Amino acid sequence: MDMQKAGKIQYLKPRMAGNKVVAGFTTRHEGVSRPPYNSLNLGSNTLDSPHNVEGNRSLLARSFGTTLDRFVTVTQVHGTDLLVIDAPNPEFSHFLKLECDGIVTNQPGIMIAICVADCVPILLHDPVKKVVAALHAGWQGTAGNIAAKGVKAMINLFDCNPRDIQAAVGPAIGGCCYQVDTPVRDAFVKAGQAWDLVSQEQGDGKWLLDLGIANRRLLEDAGLAPGQIQTTTHCVSCNQELFFSYRRDGGDTGRQVGFIMLEGE
Repeated sequence: MDMQKAGKIQYLKPRMAGNKVVAGFTTRHEGVSRPPYNSLNLGSNTLDSPHNVEGNRSLLARSFGTTLDRFVTVTQVHGTDLLVIDAPNPEFSHFLKLECDGIVTNQPGIMIAICVADCVPILLHDPVKKVVAALHAGWQGTAGNIAAKGVKAMINLFDCNPRDIQAAVGPAIGGCCYQVDTPVRDAFVKAGQAWDLVSQEQGDGKWLLDLGIANRRLLEDAGLAPGQIQTTTHCVSCNQELFFSYRRDGGDTGRQVGFIMLEGE
């Protein structure tokens, strides 16, 4: 993924962007929030001023040709439930309180976004059926395989072919920094996931877990061709200059987003 700018917004642009779709992963730069949320904090579940968060979201939306009232997020709860938007809707604010961890839509002009500060943001795009999704995968969502659930929703609800679906797995805490304990391992093993292929044992009941690799494997298992899945080597914990990290910053930090939007005809 290449670092790009749209207006003032600095973001990572995945290959899927273009061809009537806007997509990317934001950094922490060029917003209005003050430390420790400096400066492009896009998460409402922080102690940052709601006015600042709204201003940052408006800046992001306008930088990509839309408006704040077309910017759609949900209340993320580390689960696997999805919001599906499959019809025109004049007003989206009621979605903000819905508890789910992914959004799928075939409606143009809606910027759907997932907030993260360690967890994995996953973007999906089917250019044939013109469907997009944004998914939030922390360790619980990864163990629950929200990646496959997003792909299946596109297949079952919109008749997508998994071989047409493009995926971008965005910046998250890397296997270099994400230490977990036995309950996390047990959840992955119980779910039948290849724990030994996505983790490195540290001893004393601790492992380093690579959520990016884990979700890439899950997308492949869901039917996506390996060449259709793009990943990044950015670890948000290692890159304080570019990204927020919940663990690194002791929980008092901002949120970046993975965003995607179908452009109108």
